[in-house]
Amino acid sequence: MQPEAKELAAQVDSILKRYQRDPGMLVAILQDVQAEQNYLPREALERVGEGLGVPLSQVYSVATFFKALSLKPRGRHLINVCLGTACHVRGAVKVLEAIERELAIKSGETTEDLAFTLETVNCVGACALGPVVIVDKDYHGQMNSEKVKGVLKNYS
Repeated sequence: MQPEAKELAAQVDSILKRYQRDPGMLVAILQDVQAEQNYLPREALERVGEGLGVPLSQVYSVATFFKALSLKPRGRHLINVCLGTACHVRGAVKVLEAIERELAIKSGETTEDLAFTLETVNCVGACALGPVVIVDKDYHGQMNSEKVKGVLKNYS
C-alpha cells in the first residue's frame, strides 16, 4: 500500500471508529471523509463500505444523492451562485458569467489549482439580498459583475 493510500485508510478508519462503525451514520461518515479529503475518493468509499459491512453500491448511492457530497476533487473554496427567481431577475446570470470568466471555469467545474469550485443553487433563502454569491460560508449580497474580482481576491 502506498503512503497516500495508508494515510487515507487510517483517516477513514479513524472516522469509522468515531461513529462506532454504525451503518446508520453513513451520511455523517461520508461528510467527515469529504471534510478530510475535500471529496470522496473511490478508495475511501470502498473502505467505508467494508468498515460498515454495507455494499459499495449503497455507499455510492448515498454519495451521489446529496449535492453536498462530491466524487470529484473540489477546490479549497466552494462558490455557490444563487439562480433563484429573485436573484435571477436581479442579474445573477451576469454575476455567474463574470465568475466563470474570472476563474476560467464553468459551473460544476474546479480550477486547475484546486482553489475554487463553482456551482449554482436554486435558492439560498436570502431573496432580499439578491443576487447572492456564497463563498464557503460567507454570503455576499447585492452582487454584480463589478464586485466579482474583489470578492474572489479575498479568498486567493
